[in-house]
Amino acid sequence: QVQLVESGGGLVQPGESLRLTCAAFGFAIKTCSMNWYRQAPGQARELVAMLSNDRARPMYAESAKGRFTISRNDVENTAELQIDSLNPDDTAVYYCNAHDWMTDVQYWGRGTQVTVSS
Repeated sequence: QVQLVESGGGLVQPGESLRLTCAAFGFAIKTCSMNWYRQAPGQARELVAMLSNDRARPMYAESAKGRFTISRNDVENTAELQIDSLNPDDTAVYYCNAHDWMTDVQYWGRGTQVTVSS
């Protein structure tokens, strides 16, 4: 079965860190750009980090620069998002996305909730 599965979310206090993991099943991510989106309550889904399959320089949203780090492991078929210095504005559901630019096929995970609160 083709799917992406996110894990690593949770409830944390401001200033703490989280590492989100995305595992791909049923397809190989090596031909895909790996992307992380988030959606806060009442807001549109936004792209926060992207890493292409050729490992060109990763791209980050302005809100993510300096605190988010995206990485990928094509052997293990996974991607990760390290988030440091979390603040309440980071509260959202975080989604993993794989986009195969050759076929224009996209895969989405179900999301993992990140809540930042004291």
